[in-house]
Amino acid sequence: MLVRTIAIVLLALIILVGLSVLIIWLAVRPKRLVYTVEEGSIHGFNLTQNNHLNATFNFVIRAYNPNTKISIYYDKVEAYVFYYDETVAFTTVDPFFQPRRNVTHLGLNLMAREAALEGAAAKDLRLEKSSGEVELDIRVKAKIQVQGRSVEVAASDVEDFVLSHYGAFSLRRRGSRGLTVM
Repeated sequence: MLVRTIAIVLLALIILVGLSVLIIWLAVRPKRLVYTVEEGSIHGFNLTQNNHLNATFNFVIRAYNPNTKISIYYDKVEAYVFYYDETVAFTTVDPFFQPRRNVTHLGLNLMAREAALEGAAAKDLRLEKSSGEVELDIRVKAKIQVQGRSVEVAASDVEDFVLSHYGAFSLRRRGSRGLTVM
């Protein structure tokens, strides 16, 4: 009898929590944040004979918050440039606030200083550079707080998320997605 009562109470609690989440979701109607890489360039590109990369990567990332009832506080933002799953550059961005239905442009300047690459990765990077295109992985990791009109979620309650952008970037200027080596 006691087990049955506990099971009924747990089931009722699960149903109440589920209904609460559904009601909040229906009231807020959250939309996914949209991130795109708008511009990019590489300055001072130098891959040494002992497979160390020196370069400055400049990117402009467009962050769009399409939500009408949710604002975002970016508490901690870290940006990485990867090549063959190896971190070649890293930077942090100052905390900022993004209001509802807003576009924010983030200027990222990531510097690779003596970034060691494995033999195969260095060889492929040399080949890609000579062909005119380099495939990079840009990852932005942020810790955020979500603030609605009547709801606020603390940063400790929100998991970190990772934004990844994969693609081949031209080493010559080619539209808004091209990279220029200077």
